[in-house]
Amino acid sequence: MQTLIQDLRYGARQLLKRPGFTLLAIISMALGIGANTAIFSLVDTVAFRPLPVRDPSLDELLDQCKPENRPEPIDFGPPVGREVI
Repeated sequence: MQTLIQDLRYGARQLLKRPGFTLLAIISMALGIGANTAIFSLVDTVAFRPLPVRDPSLDELLDQCKPENRPEPIDFGPPVGREVI
């Protein structure tokens, strides 16, 4: 415990000796924490919370848009092979 207190005092002395470096370190930490908070808030809102939907049957419509639920495409190209006859 004594070593921790000595290290904290030493760190405080070094920061007080160089106020420019101290200000730069504080600004860097503040920007990093702010950016991290903003990104997490965005991801939390978009990915983790369910979207408010008035009509739950709309979810069924969205399921129909998935590629595995789409019908086979119809070929409107020129006839090939036996189809010509």
